[in-house]
Amino acid sequence: MLLTSGDVDAATRALDGVMRRTPLVASRVLAERIGHDVWLKCENLQRTGSFKPRGAYLRISRLSESERARGVVAASAGNHAQGVAWSASRLGIDSRVYMPVGAALPKIAATEAYGAEVILTGQTVDEALVAAREHAAETGAVMIHPFDHPDIVAGQSTVGAEICDQLPDVGAIAVPLGGGGLLAGVAAAVKLRRPQVRVVGVQATGAAAWPGSLQAGRPVAVEAMSTMADGIAVARPGDVPFEHIDALVDDVVTVGEEALSTALLLMLERAKLLVEPAGAAGVAAAMSGLLDDVPGPVCIVLSGGNIDPLLLSHVTTHGLSAAGRFLTVTATVSDRPGGLITLLELLRDRGASVVDVVHSRVADDLYLGEVQVTVSVETQGPEHQRVVRDALSEAGFLRTTPTVT
Repeated sequence: MLLTSGDVDAATRALDGVMRRTPLVASRVLAERIGHDVWLKCENLQRTGSFKPRGAYLRISRLSESERARGVVAASAGNHAQGVAWSASRLGIDSRVYMPVGAALPKIAATEAYGAEVILTGQTVDEALVAAREHAAETGAVMIHPFDHPDIVAGQSTVGAEICDQLPDVGAIAVPLGGGGLLAGVAAAVKLRRPQVRVVGVQATGAAAWPGSLQAGRPVAVEAMSTMADGIAVARPGDVPFEHIDALVDDVVTVGEEALSTALLLMLERAKLLVEPAGAAGVAAAMSGLLDDVPGPVCIVLSGGNIDPLLLSHVTTHGLSAAGRFLTVTATVSDRPGGLITLLELLRDRGASVVDVVHSRVADDLYLGEVQVTVSVETQGPEHQRVVRDALSEAGFLRTTPTVT
C-alpha cells in the first residue's frame, strides 16, 4: 500500500528535533544550464552525511521492547550503515552491520565510531544483505533493510515534505535512485501535497535496474554493475519502493560515469559542497540535458556527501578530464640533452600547465636514441586540448593519437 498523508505527517513528527532540516541552496550555474531556477536540497549536510538516518531512525524507533532487546542488523555500502549505527546508538540498541569487502574505509570507520559492530563480507550490497538476513534468522536480531520497508520509505518521505515547505512553487524534483527508498518517499510526500510536481529518478547507467524493472512491471535484478556511485549501486529494486515509484514517479533517467564525475567537480568548485558520486546523480542529469524539459523551479536532492578521499582524488581527475581540463599524452622525444625541455617548452608556450612527467627508455616502438615521455597537463577546455594536441603532432612528438585520461 502507498503511503498516506497521515504516514508522512507521523514520520515528520517522529523525526522533529532528531533530524536536521537541511537547507536549500540556489545554483546559478545549473539554472543557466536548464533555464529554470535550481535549488539543491543538501542531504549531504544531514546527520552522518546522508539522508539515510531519516528512515533508519524511524524504523528502529518503532520497534517493540522485545525487538529492541534482540538488537538490529543491517547491510550497506556505507550510508545506511552509518544511519543504522547512529540511530541504534541514540536509541540505546545494539547493532551489527554487514558491509561489502570493498566498502570505503572512511565509511567503515564512521560506522564503527557510531557504535555498530562491522562485518565485511561479499563484493556487493546484495551479497552483504544475504549475510545480514542469515544473522537475523539465527539470532532474532531485527533486520533494518536499507530501502525495502514501509517505515524506511516513510522516513525518507520527510525529505519531500521539507522541499514542499521550503519551495512551495517547486515544479520538478530530481532524486538519486538506487534501491528506491528515497525516491519512493519523496514522490509519496510530494504527490500527496502537490500532484502537479514532476518527480524524476536518476540512476547510474552502470547499475540501472529500474528502467528494465518498470518496463517489466516488477523488480528485475541486473546481472552486473559497474559504477563509481556505490551508494546507488543496487542490483534489484525493492518491492515497497517499486510500488510507489511505478505509481507516482514521472520519469527515470540514467547518467554515465563522466557525467557523475563532472557533477561532483561542479559541486566542489561552484557550490562549495562535498557530494559523493551517488549524491551528485541529479546534478549529472541536469548537466546532461535530461532535465531541460521539466517545469521549474527545479529542486535537486544531493543525497549524500560521504566519499573516500582517495576516491575523491580519482573522481576529481576523471571529472577534470571529462570537462577538457586534464590531458595525458605519450610523446616520443630525442634522448639527447635538450630533448625533454623542448617538449616542455612547447607545452608552456601553448598555455598547458604540467602536472606530472614519466620518462622511460623502455617501449616496444622506440628507436635507438629515443625516449618515451608520458606527460599530464592542465588545460582550459576541449578547444585548448585540441590546440595542444595539434602542436605536439606538428612538432613530431606524437606517433599515435594521444590518450585523454
